Amino acid sequence: MKKPAITQVPIDGTISNRWSGRAYDAGKAVSRDQIIALLEAARWAPSCFGDQPWRFIVWDRATDAAAWQKAFDCLVPGNQAWVKDAPLLFLAAADSLFNHNGKENRWGQYDTGAAAENLCLQATAMGLMAHQMGGFDAEKTREVFGIPQQYSLMAMIAVGYPADIGTLNGEALERETAPRSRRPLGELFFNGTWGKPAA
Repeated sequence: MKKPAITQVPIDGTISNRWSGRAYDAGKAVSRDQIIALLEAARWAPSCFGDQPWRFIVWDRATDAAAWQKAFDCLVPGNQAWVKDAPLLFLAAADSLFNHNGKENRWGQYDTGAAAENLCLQATAMGLMAHQMGGFDAEKTREVFGIPQQYSLMAMIAVGYPADIGTLNGEALERETAPRSRRPLGELFFNGTWGKPAA
């Protein structure tokens, strides 16, 4: 299923075709080279001082089903209902301190978001689907996987090949088939001063 973004003017296809689907093909694994490509895309995101504050944990059900299951168990039930078929899970975490001087890095979360979006766009470019989630128990995840307090747990990301939407039901199916929408440009982007629409 494709749900390209509806835009006022054309934008790059990788961006317009990226969307957070929920129907994953449980029988199709993601290769090691594909995983490395996703990580490379995230690695080359921009960051303040080039500090690279992001850290990702990768859980591949094909190579470590037990670890994948532990990560899956940290998700809220609503996400578990459809993530069950995703072969990969990632955790994006942001360092709260600069690596180069140990001082507070207030841009770490922003930079980690850029790395996560790079990963999602790379997934789209490779014919995969990525869905970022805030619906997980951060403290349980921190405890189970031994993540230091210095890192803010930002999102879990499901990645895999898309499947037919017939694999979904209930709320997940409703959300999958709902039209994509965004607020008008003028509500989000301003020209020269706050509140003056840019478009």
